[in-house]
Amino acid sequence: MAVSHCSLKNASYVEREDPDLPVCVEQTVLVWIPLGFLWLCSPWNLMSLCRRSRVNTKHRTKLYLCKQIVVLLLFLTAIGGLIVTLLEDFSPNSSGEKISAVYYTNPVLFAVTWILVLLCQDGVRRKERAVDSASLFLFWLLLVLCDIFPFQTLLREALKQTHGNVRDVPRFFLFYTSFGLEVIALILSALADIPPEAKELVKKNPEAGAVFLSRITFHWFNSMVVKGYKKTLVQEDMWELNEVESTAYISQHFNHHMQYELGQARIRYQKKLKVKLIKSRGKGVEEASPSNGLGKGVSQDVLMMEEKGKKEDEKKKKKKGETKEETNYPNSWLVTTLYKTFKWILIESAFFKLLQDLLAFVSPQLLKLMISFTQDKSSYAWEGYLYAVLLLVVALLQSLFLQQYFQRCFVLGMKVRTALMAALYKKVLVMSNDNRKESTVGETVNLMSADAQRFNDVTNFIHLLWSCPLQIIVSIVFLWMELGPSTLAGIAVMVLMVPVNGLLANKAKEIQTENMKSKDKRLKIMNEMLNGIKVLKLFAWEPSFQTQVEDIRGEELKVMRKFAYLTSVSTFIASCAPALVSLATFAVFVGVSSDNILTAEKAFTSISLFNLLRSPLSMLPMLIASIVQTAVSKKRLEKFLGGNDLDGDIVHHDPSFNSAVSICDGFFAWEKDSDPLLKNVSLDIKPGGLVAVVGAVGSGKSSLLSALLGEMHSTKGFINIQGSIAFVPQQAWIQNATLRDNILFGSRYEDKRYQDVIEACALGPDLKLLSAGDLTEIGEKGINLSGGQKQRVSLARAAYSQADIFLLDDPLSAVDSHVGKHLFDKVIGPNGLLKDKTRILVTHGVSFLSYIDEVVVLVNGQISEVGSYQSLRASKGAFSEFLDAYAKEQDNQTHSEDDEHHDAEDLEFIPDTEDIQPDSPLEDAVSHMMKRESSIRRSQRGNTSSIRSRKSSSLRTPENTKKSQRLIEKETMETGQVKFSVCLQYVRAMGWGYTFWVLFIYLMQNVAFIGQNLWLSDWTNDAVEYYNQTYAPWKRDTRVGVFGALGMAQGLFVFLGTLLLAKAAVNASCILHSRLLNNILRVPMVFFDTTPVGRVLNRFAKDIFTIDEAIPQMFSSWIMYLLGVLGTLFFLCLTTPFFIIVIIPLAVIYFFVQRFYIATSRQLRRLESVSRSPIYSHFGETVSGLSVIRAYNHQERWLAIRLQFLGNLVVFFAALFAVVSRNSIDSGLVGLSISYALNVTLTLNLVVRLTSELETNIVAVERVSEYSELENEV
Repeated sequence: MAVSHCSLKNASYVEREDPDLPVCVEQTVLVWIPLGFLWLCSPWNLMSLCRRSRVNTKHRTKLYLCKQIVVLLLFLTAIGGLIVTLLEDFSPNSSGEKISAVYYTNPVLFAVTWILVLLCQDGVRRKERAVDSASLFLFWLLLVLCDIFPFQTLLREALKQTHGNVRDVPRFFLFYTSFGLEVIALILSALADIPPEAKELVKKNPEAGAVFLSRITFHWFNSMVVKGYKKTLVQEDMWELNEVESTAYISQHFNHHMQYELGQARIRYQKKLKVKLIKSRGKGVEEASPSNGLGKGVSQDVLMMEEKGKKEDEKKKKKKGETKEETNYPNSWLVTTLYKTFKWILIESAFFKLLQDLLAFVSPQLLKLMISFTQDKSSYAWEGYLYAVLLLVVALLQSLFLQQYFQRCFVLGMKVRTALMAALYKKVLVMSNDNRKESTVGETVNLMSADAQRFNDVTNFIHLLWSCPLQIIVSIVFLWMELGPSTLAGIAVMVLMVPVNGLLANKAKEIQTENMKSKDKRLKIMNEMLNGIKVLKLFAWEPSFQTQVEDIRGEELKVMRKFAYLTSVSTFIASCAPALVSLATFAVFVGVSSDNILTAEKAFTSISLFNLLRSPLSMLPMLIASIVQTAVSKKRLEKFLGGNDLDGDIVHHDPSFNSAVSICDGFFAWEKDSDPLLKNVSLDIKPGGLVAVVGAVGSGKSSLLSALLGEMHSTKGFINIQGSIAFVPQQAWIQNATLRDNILFGSRYEDKRYQDVIEACALGPDLKLLSAGDLTEIGEKGINLSGGQKQRVSLARAAYSQADIFLLDDPLSAVDSHVGKHLFDKVIGPNGLLKDKTRILVTHGVSFLSYIDEVVVLVNGQISEVGSYQSLRASKGAFSEFLDAYAKEQDNQTHSEDDEHHDAEDLEFIPDTEDIQPDSPLEDAVSHMMKRESSIRRSQRGNTSSIRSRKSSSLRTPENTKKSQRLIEKETMETGQVKFSVCLQYVRAMGWGYTFWVLFIYLMQNVAFIGQNLWLSDWTNDAVEYYNQTYAPWKRDTRVGVFGALGMAQGLFVFLGTLLLAKAAVNASCILHSRLLNNILRVPMVFFDTTPVGRVLNRFAKDIFTIDEAIPQMFSSWIMYLLGVLGTLFFLCLTTPFFIIVIIPLAVIYFFVQRFYIATSRQLRRLESVSRSPIYSHFGETVSGLSVIRAYNHQERWLAIRLQFLGNLVVFFAALFAVVSRNSIDSGLVGLSISYALNVTLTLNLVVRLTSELETNIVAVERVSEYSELENEV
């Protein structure tokens, strides 16, 4: 057999100028590798053959048929190979020599494999939404790569033969035929096989139709990048999300796991409480009264503990506070819920991270081989080329794995944030009153924005928790192999850095907490100011409030300065660390023994290993600090989400009852442990009945409706309701949407029903006055509607809903008396739109009571009387007293009509005799009322979007009103490149002097860095000079001293640069905020009426935060990395002049990729900023920005993979030129140039990322200056 001779021939095959693999290896190992891979992966593809498929299995695409035909042809070649062997073995002409077994086994193996491939390809077709198979593509790729070796072997052999005669023609022909078919199969497997039903989906979301190659290189994102480069992207250009990334899908899965985990946590919490209660009773501490529930006892206990804590010293107080806080709610369930919901994506990303980490350590080993290759002049040239190619392959694989890891982590972060935001939103809708009392709207928004974002940030880098220690351990092992025990000196320096970093991180956390307090304080007062801006302007209080905000801002800037100085110190330590570590290691290495001479191999392999160590060491403290912050957010979220919900079992829906609404012996309270507000309530309302609920102020009328809605705690009794409910609250709730959307409220538009409702609710005349009829946009909180109009819109919403039961909480109180009469007649009354529905009307309008079927009289939370209007009047009970009281109030009221802001009890009473005068039509009444209400407002508005410039509006033709008119304009958004003037504005705010010195100092730092490495390169040449000689101590000391001094100089320059930049950034922050505040308080009132508060607040919150923290940090990193890249490229051109040939085309490609990327990235960031504003204005729109942010994350991966490819080419060419010019260049410079090039991949990536981040973050300056330049009041 051929295999037996394999090992003997191995050496001779490789040790020559034109190396080759033995034939036996080509026919065994290289065949088994791809086949083994396919056999391992095939179950995954075959599973869908066993399941019932939901896709159209009858339809076969042309691509699928081509794939199957190619595999069938390959099957025939395998059978052909077997026949050739059999003929050779058993034909009469055969020589007696036994044919090798491999000629039997290989065709059989291939034949079975091709049948398996046919089945796998059919399995892929049956999979839902599968367009290709990654495992099949990789199989074809492996097969083609492995077949390249026999391909060139057979070709060489054929060329060596005289007259080109081929020894084994049938096999030669069969091999090349099958190789050609394999290449065709590889190309076909790289194409997308999109079924007809999925074509529409792929148009909306190209990711759904992306093949394996496209997915790993993010090629499917090209169309978005090109579109972003050609034109300005808008929200409509965003693609649809995949179903698994939609909020509904994520939320459903998260909720499923949350229910179980939270249930378990509640059980644990109850057990803990029981144990605590038993202990405290034993000590005689618990003295809760019988009426107090368990919850109240606990909360009192917490209060007592807190009071005691105050008296004790600070540390004890903190500890007690923390432990008590923990026991106050079900805890330790959120992280497990998140893990269970997203475990697969976590495991996938961990796998990619592990592969990337392990590959990172291959490069230093290849570098070591490369240096020894340049030193050993006798080694063959092909070895050098092999190392150069391997460096490229390793770097490429590393890039692919890293970007897959990042993409999964960013998607995971987005999903976590989405899940938390959706859970919070759902929680807000079902929170019990006890919980609602504890948390303000501001706190909830904060949970949604800040705390959910913290989880997003920490999940992006969660794998570093195990990856950093792994990288550190592997680096140390390799360093030990290079330098032996002297590695310990470097490790000791690193270990010493950890507590210093920990101390700084702790201090930074304290400062950050202080900073957040100032920020919260400032935003709170800004929110109050913006919401009450009308009053502020009326009393000319702007200067005093401005001073208040400026004072708080002053405190904030003081803290920021402290933080900046601290950052400078930690940056100094971080930049000194690598220099100190390598200095300590090399100094100990050469100092321990005079035999230890630093060679180029040792020095540069160690340097590249130290470079690998730098990242995990700097990331670990940051990650720990981030986890500490997230732990605080976790507590806050667990407390909020773990709170009690409204009891869903309070209201029953039993169809066996005859009545529409039935309450039996009901006792209802707003809080679990408080005394009931409604006592002994029993009520029975027949379907289709009209019932009025009357009573004095505070008698519990609105509470009764809340009880029917299930919003109060039921301590006794039960409620049964049959059918759906519509509710009209006392204070109308209006959305920031069009008037039509407010009425439809998610229902389908039906013209006839809609027109009937409009007419019945007296909205017809209003629509004529509104600039765009029912398509006019209503501002925040219904700012452009009067109180009466809001109430009628609210009533129209209920009337349109077609519910079975209508709960009407005094809807006629805010409208004019004539309009009230009309609404009662046309909507609520016996002949109104809702005449066949069950209506419960809370009212003070006594004139309507005679038309009502049943009147319920409430006194002090109890039903005192129920009956018809006449019977109750005759009984002379509580109802008569109520009537007398309101008659007197009516007599005392003046007839002058008040402003539209009525208090709930300050309402009109119309005597029975009063009716609408025949000569005063309803339209006039409504119009008069609207004109009167609008005249009070400051309405000198020239813009057409205001609905209050009404002189000619009533005469508009229907065509004019058809087009939707917006009151709240879309948020303006700059397009194209960030103007240079914006950058100049920021630099000017920083100060020109500061900017010059910062640039100069960073340049000096870079010079020191290059100097240090050149010195090291020169140092390694001593190994050749002092070969087999004693190393002179003076020489050793000089080498170590200069190396150390240059390292420290770098640190010092970085420290000075960061310090100056920090001072400059604080200056800029101060100036930009002052300008913004000064201007915003002096813009006309019309601006605030047409701009949501959230939009203005967004400038003071997100944009100022970006200017304060993100821009300075990025600016400093950007300068450092940019100069680093330029220094590296300069050095590479210096050592290997060939490099200049490559650097020019690479720079051109790099520039275009960057321009392409930045155009799209910048616009996506602007879109994200704009889509974030509604989060501050309204919870419901929180998920609107998700598709943009998701697109933004894919965008980054798209860029990274292309840049890393360019960086990998730099490494490849650096290695290639080192091989080409190995006779004219010393090994020290080879080591230095390749280790520089290895570093350039990452740095290049960072420079472009930071350039785009900086450009997209400068948008904050642009947005702030936009509001700083608004036209002021005259």
